[in-house]
Amino acid sequence: MSKFSDRYDPGPQVAQCGAINLGTKDLEKSLTFFRDTLGMEEVERHGNVSYLRCYQELGHHSLVLTEQDEAIVNAYSFRVKRPEDVELFQQELLRQEIEVLEVPAGTEAGRGTAIRFLLPGGEHPFELYYDITKPLAPEAMRSRLPSNSSKRRGLGVRRIDHFNIQTSPSTINQAEKWVRDTLGFKRREFAYLPDSPETVMASWMSVTPQMHDLAMVANRAEKKGQLHHVAFNMQDFSDVLTAADVLRDLDISYGVGPGKHGIGQAMYLYIHDPGSDHRVEIYAGGYLIFDPDWEAIEWTKEAFPDGMTWYGEPIDVAPGSRGRDTTGAAGLHLPQRSAKAAE
Repeated sequence: MSKFSDRYDPGPQVAQCGAINLGTKDLEKSLTFFRDTLGMEEVERHGNVSYLRCYQELGHHSLVLTEQDEAIVNAYSFRVKRPEDVELFQQELLRQEIEVLEVPAGTEAGRGTAIRFLLPGGEHPFELYYDITKPLAPEAMRSRLPSNSSKRRGLGVRRIDHFNIQTSPSTINQAEKWVRDTLGFKRREFAYLPDSPETVMASWMSVTPQMHDLAMVANRAEKKGQLHHVAFNMQDFSDVLTAADVLRDLDISYGVGPGKHGIGQAMYLYIHDPGSDHRVEIYAGGYLIFDPDWEAIEWTKEAFPDGMTWYGEPIDVAPGSRGRDTTGAAGLHLPQRSAKAAE
């Protein structure tokens, strides 16, 4: 007998942020940072491609590190809710005349067939997939808690949290609306550009009860396809403070923080991976949204500084500051790995 819910088709839906594939010029430095310092588990390595996950992630990986000539983002991956949703999204993308590549199963270790396309208006390489293996950690690393994939180690990042991406002010409205209309993200908080009150300056969107799984920001340098940061979640505020203390002693580019955002109400700490220079946010707290009729909150020009920093070290976005640094992305086709990585 079928379930009542099976009689109704909600259409294809995105379930969560799945993984990010970061190009790095120095894989060993990046592994020292993500695996040894942040405490991620290296699940698998093939040549100079490494697959990692946090200690509360049961899926195969949430981070792929690829040693290559350019330190760019190779892919932003999102898991969909049902196996058939991959094909349904592909059909919709083709209907919209968006070029789509099929990524065969196993192209990323542990992952099934995916589709790859460039975000309209953003040019970020997005991938959608459903199938993912859930391997057990080596016995010595395995936690006694069945909800954890491994023991807590290092600074203890527990899961991937969100992506913060940027595109040009002239295309951000298109990109942000497309993500909401086609992928089903809900706008939670937002702000308009002060000198262009109909242009989105920043939008925080989610498909889960989190305040945001994806943030989209207007890039001041008119660039598309940019990553501002990828965030990894920690259990509580004290973990972020501990991380700040530990990281100050290490050879890691220290961005800004710790502090608390008014937008989302989470504590932040921005740092840079020594191997690739991609920005990483250590993120804890924040509120959850359960209201089905949630109305997006607008931040005015006057209130916006409180949104960025409620307390703590302010985020520096002045010209020439590291706060404005972003990293670019691959196109529709993945870049070639370096000669060293190909060995």
